[in-house]
Amino acid sequence: MGIGINMRDQAFWYFQHCYEGAAPKAENVRWVSLDFKTVLTWTVKPSVYTYSVRFSEGDSDWRETLDCTKVTDSECDLTNNLNPLDRDYTADIITEPLDAVDDYILEEFPHTETERPFNPYKESNISAVEFTLEPLNESTMIVNITDPLSSIHVGQKQLTIRDVLKKDLKYKISYHKSGSTGKRDYISNTSVAEVSKLDAGENYCFMVAAYIPSRPKATQLGAWSVQQCHSTPGHKDILPDHKVRQLERNSLNL
Repeated sequence: MGIGINMRDQAFWYFQHCYEGAAPKAENVRWVSLDFKTVLTWTVKPSVYTYSVRFSEGDSDWRETLDCTKVTDSECDLTNNLNPLDRDYTADIITEPLDAVDDYILEEFPHTETERPFNPYKESNISAVEFTLEPLNESTMIVNITDPLSSIHVGQKQLTIRDVLKKDLKYKISYHKSGSTGKRDYISNTSVAEVSKLDAGENYCFMVAAYIPSRPKATQLGAWSVQQCHSTPGHKDILPDHKVRQLERNSLNL
């Protein structure tokens, strides 16, 4: 009597003899996110295998992404899949052969799941901003900040980080008098800030970064901008303040 072998047994035998021990596993899996463009990256040894990425929100079921099915690259752009942004996402990278096999055989191939969930809203890095300086008067400088564009689109509109973060977005402005090491910080809730209490006729240097205090501390601050300097109008004091006061006291004693 012949011994019957079912299809699953045949497939498992095929896997053992053709693939076992040869399929490389994705390693060094990382979330890379800037201005809400979120890419999953990994490293693998050179091979003839492909890779498929699936993801899940919280404890929900795995979902596949067509853009990252049986790819030969070692990265997957998940920007358009991670919506809503303020959720925790997990991803799984599956090694697959070039030729098609049954789903239950795929379960035998290596999987690499991300070590921790990723929340784009709370963790995406923010790039350096651009800004201009405009004196308002002898003691006040207006800082006009351009909100960086995000990688999020709604219809035909590309959203700025202000559109995404709304009231959570603030800006930290660091400034100092030219030639001085003493820095001051000013937090602005809007993209137009008035930095006051400056000295007339002095040159001040400014740097700006996006600031999201509602985030975990490690991702609260965006990249710092290029430093820009501008002078306030008017005439600066020739003598330091303490010298001026000393002269005033001396004149009273005459």
